[in-house]
Amino acid sequence: MPNAIPARPQGEKPRRILFTGGGSAGHVSVNLALIPLLQSQGWNAVYMGSSSGIEKQLIGRLDDVDYYSISTGKLRRYVDLQNVKDPFRVVKGVFQAYRLIRKLRPSVVFSKGGFVSVPVVLGAWLNRVPVIIHESDLTPGLANRIANPFARKVCVTFGETTASIKGNKAVHVGPVVRNELLRGNALKGLQWSKLLPGKPVLLIMGGSLGSKNINEAVRRNLPVLTQTYQIIHLCGKGELDDRCNGVKGYRQYEYVHDELPDIAACSELVISRAGSNSIFEFLALRKPMLLIPLSKSASRGDQLLNAESFRKAGFCEVLQEEELTDDAFLAAISRLYADREGIRARMRERDSGPSAVEAITSLIRENSLRR
Repeated sequence: MPNAIPARPQGEKPRRILFTGGGSAGHVSVNLALIPLLQSQGWNAVYMGSSSGIEKQLIGRLDDVDYYSISTGKLRRYVDLQNVKDPFRVVKGVFQAYRLIRKLRPSVVFSKGGFVSVPVVLGAWLNRVPVIIHESDLTPGLANRIANPFARKVCVTFGETTASIKGNKAVHVGPVVRNELLRGNALKGLQWSKLLPGKPVLLIMGGSLGSKNINEAVRRNLPVLTQTYQIIHLCGKGELDDRCNGVKGYRQYEYVHDELPDIAACSELVISRAGSNSIFEFLALRKPMLLIPLSKSASRGDQLLNAESFRKAGFCEVLQEEELTDDAFLAAISRLYADREGIRARMRERDSGPSAVEAITSLIRENSLRR
């Protein structure tokens, strides 16, 4: 069912909420779900992020949301010359955020995480503005671990995550799913992508930044895959391959926006990374998934835990990136297709519980300042 939002109590004045989060689409998607709903209840929404991150591009598509850029540094786990410069960028970002928040006077800050959120959370804390954090993954990310001591509440998607949050701040709200994704039209998806009804569609997503290994595996195996499937391949910025444009039944795009609900609706199976927001959205849409999580060498291991949780629940097949050979890739897709009805049945049995959006918006109202 679509997310609901409680009405603002009669006589309550509208307030301002400052959103932050970025670096990847996963660190923006929850904000994209909340902003229109809060605006419909009279909240004034503003956003603070980096000057060139994907969050600026995504938020720029929304109406009536002012965007403020600040300096930020990436929180790397590997040796890089930029590690010397980035602490200074973060400190600069804290001062910028502090001054902007002092001017904007929001009633509350909602942070989705990502490295850009740290200066904003610190700037809010210095201004004594309440902060609510959202953590999608099973284990908190580095940015959220840094920010947690300065937050009043931490909303978590997985119930197991509450044990990782200190200070009795964790609130298990469950997954946030964007309303528009639930309204997709399969026929429109086929028409937009110029594919035909009757032959199953395989949707491939490597995340907003794409995945070179997944892209290469798909393209190497196009002659086999297109015998059984039509393919919609969201390959990431700069990852289009013109050599594949003439392949019958294969469509490639860097990224899609408004078309995603219709594309998802017309898809039989999904191949994806294992970012929490995406896989919970596919779960809500009851799409059987082949998950290829980022390896431990390329991440903090959160996607490995997310994928294993879904595998245990029977919602997906999992293929580790280190095992991504052509034979293993094709075999995993075959197993997924063979078990698709069983997977959908297990997805239908899942108790979705109360609306996560309703729980979050209630927390926002309860913990915001009355300006």
